Amino acid sequence: MNEIKFEKTTLSKKLKTMIGVDFRRLFTSPLFYIMMGIALIMPILILVMTEMMDGMVTVDPNGNETIIKGFDNVWQIIGSKSDAQGAGGGLDMMTMCNINLLYFALAVIVCLFVTDDFRCGYVKNLFTVRSSKCDYVISKTLIGFFSGACMIILFFAGSMLGGAISGVGFDMDGVVGSQIFMSLMAKIFLMIVFSSIFVLMSVIAKQRAWLALVGSLGIGMLLFMMIPVISPLDAGAIHVILSLVGGVVFGVGMGAISTTVLRKTSLI
Repeated sequence: MNEIKFEKTTLSKKLKTMIGVDFRRLFTSPLFYIMMGIALIMPILILVMTEMMDGMVTVDPNGNETIIKGFDNVWQIIGSKSDAQGAGGGLDMMTMCNINLLYFALAVIVCLFVTDDFRCGYVKNLFTVRSSKCDYVISKTLIGFFSGACMIILFFAGSMLGGAISGVGFDMDGVVGSQIFMSLMAKIFLMIVFSSIFVLMSVIAKQRAWLALVGSLGIGMLLFMMIPVISPLDAGAIHVILSLVGGVVFGVGMGAISTTVLRKTSLI
């Protein structure tokens, strides 16, 4: 007589299933492709517009003149060198209009992706039927990390296209290709930090997407000046390691808090 055997569902299998479901949802979401398109087109527009305005003079009501200065080379839209950030890391055009804007774009992806689960009731059904709250948080953090990494790569590709279209030079200015690569890797690993924070804000806000976005963007602004310090254009291996370690530590810490919030609060 044949015995009926039931396959045991392990934690790893449940997590794998949760991740698979979320990635399928991500790849069928128009939001994902819209944000990827923005990441690609943004550097092209920035480089073309700043090159057109380079050298223009503006005069304020008091008669003070300001000369608009564009990018000296394409690599400045990726970041600034560690010796050019200054003690306080001033907020100028080179600091604001660069690849670091993608961390705010990531907040849009994560917050809308997570809060949509609460708004449509999917998350309540999910926890009732199969998945654990820890699996859910891990999966959403990985979704954010993946989306952020894709935006970084597309922004870099758009920067190359924008440089060719606008005529901005590709002079390295004392930076080598390996340093630029490590700077990009450091920025990608920092996406884990921001993704875990945005997931936390989203599970706190539940179905209120506006609240998740306000909280995420507010914290993002507080941490914004940390990005060029940890991932400068002339980054080395130490910057990559610090970004990776910081990402893992923040991911675990924020993930634990997010899981606790889900367990201690109502899902509606």
